[in-house]
Amino acid sequence: MCGLDGAARRGQMQRGFRMMELAVAGSPAPFSGVEWMIALRFLRARRAEGGVGAMAWISLIGITLAVFALIATLAVRSGFRAEFVDAVLGGGAHVTVRAAYDPGSDGTLRGYATAAERVRAAPGVARVAPLVRGQAMASFGDRSAGADVRGIAPEDLAAIPRIADPQTSFGDIGGLSEGIALGSGLARSLGVRIGDRIRLVLPNGAKTPFGTAPRVGAYDVVYIFSAGRHDIDMVRAYLPFGAAQVLFDREGRADELEVMLDDPESLDPVLPGILGAAGEGTALLTWRDVNGGFLRALDIEDNVMFVILSVLVLVAAMNITSGLVMLVKNKGGDVGVLRTMGLTEGAVMRVFFICGAATGAAGTALGVALGCAFAVWSDAVFAAVNALSGGQAWDPAIRGIYHLPAKLEAWDVLAAAALSMALSLAAAVIPARRAARLDPVEALRNE
Repeated sequence: MCGLDGAARRGQMQRGFRMMELAVAGSPAPFSGVEWMIALRFLRARRAEGGVGAMAWISLIGITLAVFALIATLAVRSGFRAEFVDAVLGGGAHVTVRAAYDPGSDGTLRGYATAAERVRAAPGVARVAPLVRGQAMASFGDRSAGADVRGIAPEDLAAIPRIADPQTSFGDIGGLSEGIALGSGLARSLGVRIGDRIRLVLPNGAKTPFGTAPRVGAYDVVYIFSAGRHDIDMVRAYLPFGAAQVLFDREGRADELEVMLDDPESLDPVLPGILGAAGEGTALLTWRDVNGGFLRALDIEDNVMFVILSVLVLVAAMNITSGLVMLVKNKGGDVGVLRTMGLTEGAVMRVFFICGAATGAAGTALGVALGCAFAVWSDAVFAAVNALSGGQAWDPAIRGIYHLPAKLEAWDVLAAAALSMALSLAAAVIPARRAARLDPVEALRNE
């Protein structure tokens, strides 16, 4: 036992001499190389030498996972918003001009061609298309499904980005004048392909002495599109404008004007001009009016998720505090030796502060790398998860979109990294101040 005690004392003396060499017979400059060297030696010390390597690794892993979760969530949040806005803007009107509500009218627009020309000349307007809209029952063989039918000119349909995407569509969009265009989900429900002939049935058709006869139209399927939104692909169908007027009994009338803007995000400056050009007896409906509640819900969810995940980063940062408290306790003798060699309280505080800051910085860097990698390869990750779960992890019928979008924003990455570093540095302050206030005499006496 005496031999073991003597060996321990000799080891302590040797460590003391090494520290004396590092201290260079005086207090080093703030955050100098000596302070960094001492801090790194403390972090690398083995358990037998009073090190707390396990706690340092736990702190590092905790910070890494918390930052990864924060960045991944923010990326998915940004991706959902961008995907939703893009699907809304790419699959429908930015502004819709309708007849103002009047109990005595049929709600249609007369003189729509003249109104369309005036609106097209308004500032900020890129395109105007008259539309006929109605609901019908689509049938093919023994299958049937409800359809949201829209009558539009073929050249106007070809200008809708999500509908006219050649990579996700089949057939010839230019052949709309000779048939009908269907959403991919609606076509799948009916079991039709390009060239098949479907029927559209309207229950309230022409009135006869024997009652109301349904109005029926038969059309060849010339185009099948995928707008990227399940709710559109499952019900949307397009007819030529004239054919839709005949089917829905809209001769000389249109239901609305579909207005596309140069900058759909800047609605407020252009709305007065559009309303003035449309004339009296009209009303405007914007894409924000239709989807504004959902967009506001997304904003609220963004803030709540950031706060919740910030708590995870805070919990992970608390591990740095725990590890530094243990490190201060185990390194009390070494601190006493350094203090007797002239190292000031501020220098000791900076040494332990560096220990915590280094752990936080390393965890933050790893978390940022993992989060960015997840955002870049999110489709591959969730494709693998979906395959392993038998296709149940992502059901577009429930979520309305076909894949998990992730959009990496520089501001989100900076916010996550800044939050992690701020909490890590704050968590290192209290243990570092405790180490600086150790009495060197008491510390050596306890050793």
